[in-house]
Amino acid sequence: MKLLSLIALVGGLAAGAGPALAQSSDELAKKLANPVASLISVPFQYNYNSGFGDGNGQQSYINIQPVIPISIGENWNLISRTILPVVNESDFTPTYGSRTGLGNTTQSFFFSPKKPTRAGLIWGIGPVLQIPTATNGIGPNQWGAGITGVALRQAKGWTVGVLANHVWSISGEDRYGNSSATFLQPFLSYTTKKATSFAVNTESTYNWETEEWSVPINFTVGQIVKIGGKPVQLTAGARYWADSPEKGPDGWGARLVVTYLFPKKG
Repeated sequence: MKLLSLIALVGGLAAGAGPALAQSSDELAKKLANPVASLISVPFQYNYNSGFGDGNGQQSYINIQPVIPISIGENWNLISRTILPVVNESDFTPTYGSRTGLGNTTQSFFFSPKKPTRAGLIWGIGPVLQIPTATNGIGPNQWGAGITGVALRQAKGWTVGVLANHVWSISGEDRYGNSSATFLQPFLSYTTKKATSFAVNTESTYNWETEEWSVPINFTVGQIVKIGGKPVQLTAGARYWADSPEKGPDGWGARLVVTYLFPKKG
C-alpha cells in the first residue's frame, strides 16, 4: 500500500498548484492521452478487484508501465511500452490463502509516424511479446507473441481511439496449455485547459481457448501538477465489471495512478 501513501502525499502537495501551472501542462495531459506520443512517461498504476472464486477473493496489483519513444529517422518513431504487474491475491479458494508475486511482462513496440495523416489520424503498429516473468503461481509462466496496433484522433481537447493486440503462447503449452487472447481497449477522454483529464475506457480481453470475455469499464479523472519542479499526473477512478469469466471478478473496483513525465527540453 506504499503507492497509496505516495498518492496522498503528492495530492497534498498538489493542492497549491495554480493557473500558471495548468497553462503549461495541458499539452502534456493531451500527450498522455495518446499511447504513441513522443513523451517519456513512467506510470505506477494501482488496481483493486474483488469477487473472485466464491465471492471472497481479492486482488490488488501495481502495473509498472514505462513508455519510451525512440526516433528512428526523420518521419518515424518506435514507441516502447512495457507493463510489469506486481500482484497480491488472497482467498480465491478456501485453501488459497494469500500470495504475492510478479505477473508476466507485456512488451509492445509501435512503429508510428511522427506526424498525423492529413485526416488527423495518429496510428502505430508492431509486435507484442509476453515475457515469462510470473512468480509464485501468478499466471502461466510462458512466452507469448503477437501483433499490436493503435489508432486515434485528437481535436479540441478530445481524444478518441482504440488500442488492440492479440497474443498466442509460443512455449510452455505442455505445462500450461495453449493460450490465445485478444485485448481491446477503446478509449475516450477530454482534457481541459487546466490539465484535468476525464476518461472512460474498457480493457476487454477475449480468451479464445475458454471462449470467455473479461470486460472492465474504467472511469478516471487525472490532474497534472508539479512536484519539485517536475510534472506528475495524479489519476483516480472506479471500475465496473460488465462481464468476467466464471469465478472471476465482479462488481466495482478501483484505480489510482501516479505518472512521472519526462518532457523534452526546449
